[in-house]
Amino acid sequence: MFAHSAGCGRYAPSPSGDLHIGNLRTAVLAWLFARSTGRRFVLRVEDLDRQRSRDPQPQIDDLGRLGLDWDGPISVQSEHLDRFDAALDDLQRRGLVYECFCTRREIADAVRAPHGIPGQYPGTCRELSEAERIRRRRDRPPALRLRADTDAASVHDLLHGDVTGAVDDFVLRRADGAYAYNFAVVVDDGWSGVDQVVRGDDLLTSAPRQAMLARMLGQRPPEYAHVPLVVNAAGQRLAKRDGAVTLRRLEAAGHTSGEVLCWIAGSLGTAVDVGESAAAIRREAPDQEPAALLRRMLETFDPGALPLQPWTFVSPDAA
Repeated sequence: MFAHSAGCGRYAPSPSGDLHIGNLRTAVLAWLFARSTGRRFVLRVEDLDRQRSRDPQPQIDDLGRLGLDWDGPISVQSEHLDRFDAALDDLQRRGLVYECFCTRREIADAVRAPHGIPGQYPGTCRELSEAERIRRRRDRPPALRLRADTDAASVHDLLHGDVTGAVDDFVLRRADGAYAYNFAVVVDDGWSGVDQVVRGDDLLTSAPRQAMLARMLGQRPPEYAHVPLVVNAAGQRLAKRDGAVTLRRLEAAGHTSGEVLCWIAGSLGTAVDVGESAAAIRREAPDQEPAALLRRMLETFDPGALPLQPWTFVSPDAA
């Protein structure tokens, strides 16, 4: 069912706005992990949330200005809905999908009830009769949930070690017909031959359920590396209110893409003297500065030396 090509890593942003320096740092790390292990590196646009999606080209341009390159054409999720249809049909044929008519409020109320588990779907619609499903369809269209075969799963993360997380009957397709992130990302990784996933550690808790789904689809779960986020001075995730945190705004403030890459390199504890390297590259080949600096970072990249704490970034134009 799935393509099995040479292994690769990937970066898969959602085109909901300009990438900030935290997104760019994760992209650089994903590239370094893939290239340092001889893997291909692919870029995927995750645009299934049509209400939030914008033109992905500005994000693609930013990645290129940092010197990142990728193999093959860029994959766009919305252009491959047949992949998700086929995977869902496969699960449905095996009786691993059921209709759910619960509203968010009903789920929240059920979780607050005795024996409810925060953050987990309580299985309210799991055993509805066919007659009850027919009746409820008159009131609202159903979401489709996975009939999970376990309540916990484990993965090994290159930075966090063995991680076990709770698994529930999570949504595969929403009531509005859109495929859910946890489903789409697993299917796409399988089709693309992705066997290494590097992303922010805010998604670490999603890895066990995604690994379980991969196995249910006949895929081998990828190798995971969940990297620390970038936060502001208050320890909160970066946002527009934090000033110049996107590449475009930093460049508008007079900082080059090579300089931004130097900041990222410094945050990774790289053994490269990034300031000296960047200055030399700027003198020798200014148009190639980011790509050349990336190559120097790759030469000494050591995942075991990466800091495990969030990187605090204060915008140069912050008041």
